Amino acid sequence: MTAPQILSICIFAAVMLAVVTEKMHRSLAAILGAVLVLALGVMPLNAAMTHVDFNTLGVLFGMMLFVSVVKLSGLFEYLAVKCARLAKGDPWRIMLLFVLLTAGLSAFLDNVTTVLLVGPMTITVCRMLDVDPVPFFFTEIMASNIGGTATLIGDPPNIMIGSAASFSFLDFVAVDTPAVLVILVVLLGVFYLMYGRKMPADQAHRQSVMALDERSYIKSRSLMRLSVVMIALVVAGFMLHGVLGVESCVIALAAAALILVLSRANIDDALAGVEWTTLTFFAGLFVVVGAMAETGVIAMLANTLVNATGGNVFVTMLVLLFGSAIVSSFLDNIPFVATMIPILLVMQADGMDVTPLWWAVSLGACLGGNGTIIGASANVVLSDISRKNGHELTFAAYLKRGFPLMLLTVLIAGAYLVLRFPPA
Repeated sequence: MTAPQILSICIFAAVMLAVVTEKMHRSLAAILGAVLVLALGVMPLNAAMTHVDFNTLGVLFGMMLFVSVVKLSGLFEYLAVKCARLAKGDPWRIMLLFVLLTAGLSAFLDNVTTVLLVGPMTITVCRMLDVDPVPFFFTEIMASNIGGTATLIGDPPNIMIGSAASFSFLDFVAVDTPAVLVILVVLLGVFYLMYGRKMPADQAHRQSVMALDERSYIKSRSLMRLSVVMIALVVAGFMLHGVLGVESCVIALAAAALILVLSRANIDDALAGVEWTTLTFFAGLFVVVGAMAETGVIAMLANTLVNATGGNVFVTMLVLLFGSAIVSSFLDNIPFVATMIPILLVMQADGMDVTPLWWAVSLGACLGGNGTIIGASANVVLSDISRKNGHELTFAAYLKRGFPLMLLTVLIAGAYLVLRFPPA
């Protein structure tokens, strides 16, 4: 191996080690990795810029800014309280509706944003009912990652895959969404067996929930009406962006700009709601992974994978599905997918049909986040909310139930992919 190849591998390994051990903030690790790539001459700046996926960054930034404004209306709190009242204070029904709400929101919003909105409302409702919120948080974690798997904009790995493979919003709806719906139905049955009959609440506590008025949580009725209209337009825009020939980042950025203008929201407040650390992590990671692509390491990995599976697309698809899920349970799925994308592009350039492989990575990486408490950012956020409110959701406790359920969802996804892309 050449010196640049060895350096690119060492820098990537160091960044991953820092991310996994959490000895350093992942954004700082990615930025330092990118700086080392450039400072040590592994890759020149102009080449590094070609490996930064600005479409992915644009979608993330646009949607973060858009949601930051929508939050000001109180729409999400309104929906949470409305669900609790529709369930008439019954804990299982509330759990069911919160799972569906979390999954639905996660299909169109960043998962972290979704759980940050649903989490505090869960605590409030559980306190009123005098029930343990940990089961609620566990099911909401599962729902956020499953819901995020369904669409192009639901989870960062899907945004990255859609950009690299030129998949549209409708492509994800056509391929990933059916699998997600089946998985969600199965898990709702499992959740009922786990918790459905174990969460009694007396009439007095139920009445306290029914006394809530969801309208009191609306901070701005005009902004709420505007938000509903804009969300519908954003969904329509993502569904039609392929037909219109417009990049998905243009839709996201246009939506953010339009709602800022129409709502007259304070731009400083809106920008404060953007997850800048996530964006800088992505930017730095693109450069670090790009260095391995530029030096030929990615091509070597692609050849190794092809040789290991004999070039059989069907076998490779299943290997990537389960491999992606296992790795993503313990390692953030974003750097994993960032590494896999150039590998699949090399395999595609060599004439291999990689369409089933893209979907295998998408389903595996997103569903795999449910395997452990550190598998996805949403998991960490909700477990932290639970801990701060006196209800510890430990790594071991989550692993005991989360990992088997993650494997169940991946098995369902595997059966679905076999039916969708049968062996030749």
